[in-house]
Amino acid sequence: MFDGYDSCSEDTSSSSSTDESEEEVTPLPSSLPIIKNNGQVYTYPDGKSGMATCEMCGMVGVRDAFYSKTKRFCSVSCSRSYSSNSKKASILARLQGKPPTKKAKVLQKQPLVAKLAAYAQYQATVQNQSKTKTAPVPVDGFSWGNYINSNSFTAAPVNCFKHAPMGTCWGDISEGVRIEVLNTDCSLPTKVFWIAGIVKLAGYNALLRYEGFESDSNLDFWYNVCGADVHPVGWCATSGKPLVPPRSIQHKYTNWKAFLVKRLTGAKTLPPDFTQKVSESMQYPFKPSMRVEVVDKTHLCRTRVAIVDNVIGGRLRLVYEDSEDKTDDFWCHMYSPLIHPIGWSRSIGHRFKRTDIIKKQESHLDAPPHLFIKVKETESSGEWFKEGMKLEAIDPLNLSAICVATIRKVLADGYLMIGIDGSEAADGSDWFCFHASSPSIFPVGFCEINMIELTPPRGYAKLPFKWFDYLRETGSIAAPVKLFNKDVPNHGFHVAMKLEAVDLMEPRLVCVATVTRIIHRLLRIHFDGWEDEYDQWVDCESPDLYPVGWCQLTGYQLQPPASQTSRDNQSGSSKQKKKSKSQQYKGHKKMSSLQLKEELLDGEEYTFLQGASDQESNGSASHYIKQEP
Repeated sequence: MFDGYDSCSEDTSSSSSTDESEEEVTPLPSSLPIIKNNGQVYTYPDGKSGMATCEMCGMVGVRDAFYSKTKRFCSVSCSRSYSSNSKKASILARLQGKPPTKKAKVLQKQPLVAKLAAYAQYQATVQNQSKTKTAPVPVDGFSWGNYINSNSFTAAPVNCFKHAPMGTCWGDISEGVRIEVLNTDCSLPTKVFWIAGIVKLAGYNALLRYEGFESDSNLDFWYNVCGADVHPVGWCATSGKPLVPPRSIQHKYTNWKAFLVKRLTGAKTLPPDFTQKVSESMQYPFKPSMRVEVVDKTHLCRTRVAIVDNVIGGRLRLVYEDSEDKTDDFWCHMYSPLIHPIGWSRSIGHRFKRTDIIKKQESHLDAPPHLFIKVKETESSGEWFKEGMKLEAIDPLNLSAICVATIRKVLADGYLMIGIDGSEAADGSDWFCFHASSPSIFPVGFCEINMIELTPPRGYAKLPFKWFDYLRETGSIAAPVKLFNKDVPNHGFHVAMKLEAVDLMEPRLVCVATVTRIIHRLLRIHFDGWEDEYDQWVDCESPDLYPVGWCQLTGYQLQPPASQTSRDNQSGSSKQKKKSKSQQYKGHKKMSSLQLKEELLDGEEYTFLQGASDQESNGSASHYIKQEP
């Protein structure tokens, strides 16, 4: 646990070199105890001696710990190397009858140069530290740390997000874990570290407190645990980095080594390979120029070929292949059910927009099929979904609503084309493709049992809506309950947890959000600062949900909570904003039936023959029991 510190020598004696001049080193206007690279602890006894910089290797340390009377070198080897180099340069110059070389002059002037450089760097460091904060830089004035602290919020833990970096290997990282982190309460000109304990976790972000502050929280700060300057305890010893106590408490203990040994014995720290695991979990197999099939955002019933333009944190910016100016794009995660390998549409009988006029560039390669998320396999025998069966489904054009829906077409490999009753285009151009195992479709009665408001067909007069009456009036039957996905993982989410979530109506945006309801595996996501009408029903394993700090870790822009002023500025009026929001799918407005029909008749689309697929599945309605929010 404490390798590199608890077994080191405590000898702090110094030796002298007869080859040195007697020029004194002006101390820097600061002094700190330092745990040097070899683990020895050098304390500062009188508070007056100051710091010194080695004139040979440039190492900064307590002046009293340096060698010789003049305290110019950190070790005997540096002293001898300096003297040897200086003598060689001068002797060589005299033997050749030449004036001292530039190297010799530099070596002769090095004591003064070292002092001036060290002091200048010290002044610059002090000025920079007075301008910077220990907390992560806020995005557009928003800081997760301040937001969490000021409201006593709780964030969803990282292991709730299996698709996110470290989601499957977060381990036992929790409050009380000790880490070595950058020491920002220090006036030394070089980067130094100190040990801190995790006081509170919020996703990737941790509220840290330096060792030695006990119960004093004045210098607590937020830091991303997966950041570059976070390491397990012992890293400094093995990497040759100095551990320096914060300036605020440097005189609190005279024996920092003993203090650390006592504090860290039996404590937990990060795994030794933590940094490597973080790096590996942020490697994404999708690369720019790969070709995929993705849902057509203007025609829900079909797919189009798109090119991967950019990859950020596993999120893909896809540009439709037939986009002339490369601005017709679509954002989704690489594990999204909306993207597929080239040839997927043909294989299951799904509509597909031809791009024959587009010449495939040599640099564009089809993404390998193994990169895409695998869906549950279906069997070809037994009772299965049939055209005309009724069910309940999340409206892809209004993700805050679960609506009455109908199976319009059965495709191969377990895929279904589903339409929302009362708002379908006559030509089926707004049907949406769901897999039979999709967590976004539900059996008849799901909303009633779980106290969710079911959206009836548009224009349906007999309210309140009753499924029994509606099935009789339409002469239809409900899809068997046993065919639906009833798996509920132990996801770990709780109501009121904070997270970062994609606004699927504008999928390029990742926003500050809150879990407001949990129904089995279904989560109700609220976007902080916005009205409830913009909430979204999302599956607990959706790749569009991320831990707090994900945007900072991956470099993606986070949208802060909307203030009343910003909402008014963006929408002009509440009604206009609501109308625009409800009519959008994945960031684009839903087209009228007439517009869709005109485009479908322009010869750019064709339909492959559907395949047949049957499956027998077990299950009962008793699984869908009421769960209070």
